[in-house]
Amino acid sequence: MKKPELLSPAGDFERLRYALAYGADAVYLAGKDFGMRTASDNFGEEELQRAVEYAHARGKRVFVTVNTMPRNEEVERLPAFLQALERMGADAAILADLGALALCQKYAPHVAPHISTQANVTNYQAARAYHSLGARRIVLARELSLEEVAQIRDKTPPELELEVFVHGAMCMSYSGRCYLSAYLTGRDANRGNCAQPCRWKYSLVEQTRPGKVFPVYEGEEGAYVLNSKDLCMLENIPALIRAGVDSFKIEGRVKTAYYTAVTANAYRRAIDLYCQDPAGYQLPQWVADEVEKVSHREYSTGFFFGPGQQRVQDGGYLRTWDICAMAQGKDAPQGALLTQKNKFAPGDRLELIDPNGPPRAFTLEKLLDETGQPIDSAPHPHQTVIVPQLRQLDPMALLRRARPAGD
Repeated sequence: MKKPELLSPAGDFERLRYALAYGADAVYLAGKDFGMRTASDNFGEEELQRAVEYAHARGKRVFVTVNTMPRNEEVERLPAFLQALERMGADAAILADLGALALCQKYAPHVAPHISTQANVTNYQAARAYHSLGARRIVLARELSLEEVAQIRDKTPPELELEVFVHGAMCMSYSGRCYLSAYLTGRDANRGNCAQPCRWKYSLVEQTRPGKVFPVYEGEEGAYVLNSKDLCMLENIPALIRAGVDSFKIEGRVKTAYYTAVTANAYRRAIDLYCQDPAGYQLPQWVADEVEKVSHREYSTGFFFGPGQQRVQDGGYLRTWDICAMAQGKDAPQGALLTQKNKFAPGDRLELIDPNGPPRAFTLEKLLDETGQPIDSAPHPHQTVIVPQLRQLDPMALLRRARPAGD
């Protein structure tokens, strides 16, 4: 059985490190231009070079998003960016524009062209056409059913790789090309600057009564008529593998390093366990629980098993756990050194997570400042603390805490 690739988002170098440490085979990221997520920090040219070298040293790959729909002025700057990707050894460029595809083949011949979900590939003929133009991979449109994905696999060359999103936020314009943000705010979603107006709460105004606003009620907070649920296919890993998907993609370049680590860890475990023993596979409960411990909207399976689902009651996130601290990868004489991310204190029930196994729960007995003096809590962002109960932590270990009820 061919094991699919696990592809994770990397909005900056920290998130890249956690994605790879927790099991991603590859990361996708953006330079300062031409990527669809300007809200993330993204990578300058020197940082891109560093990212490629870091990933390759660990046997991993780096895909660079070049998936905006460039205008004339932007497309004139694109050859220089593609030449930089060629020089630094990027593994692939994720492209949505036909002109960008042609330029990639000319100026970055050793960078594999991947066709973005922004290109709206919904059928095998389109996939074949892109393959004939040199594409090595298609990121399929998100509105496809699993049956349609399997049909595309059956009717396309086996060397053409197929990638699907398996986890993360869904856009109400599922394969992109949304103009709502540009119309309402002047921020063009097709050039990476979406204001997410589909998440807003809307009311009605009747034409003959200007200025009279009528709320739309689905629940007490009104109705969020365009707001999509998040995608989660963790429970359906076997079906995706049987459909012939080559790469499982997690959305979230704007999300935190904690989100990146936890989602990569969960999907890595599920993929490996199924490929090791398909007949006896059962998703461990602790793995299923992991995706509930990151900030997310209500989950759905998108279009894989039927129409997509909207969350009209509210536009908010479910946040039941917070990251507390990140390991520094070294010890003080009194215990493990960590960098605080959110407030925590002695007496708190915490979980330690790392790339090596299930989370381990414990009650924090004592907390020290970096000089070794006892403290009542860790209230200051990024302060160094010492946890005497812990030693020799994995350098990528994290501490988290369940939010008290009502928070």
